Amino acid sequence: MSDDYFGTPSRRAHLTGWIGAEMLRGAGYAAAAVVGFGLIFLVIWAISLLLPEESKQAPDPNTWSALVLPVEDTVV
Repeated sequence: MSDDYFGTPSRRAHLTGWIGAEMLRGAGYAAAAVVGFGLIFLVIWAISLLLPEESKQAPDPNTWSALVLPVEDTVV
């Protein structure tokens, strides 16, 4: 079996083809990751549509106002 996989006439052209194929493979992996994250966000959004409307209008349970120290107005 020949090492000339793509039928390229030179070693430089073979290397260029290999580099291009590796870059396309990496782009495919990146696209799969982006689509995967998008599907996860889509599932979370779909679940939020199933929740009752009252749960969306409730006050935020993670208020930071309890952690903030009261500031006294000291005008002299």
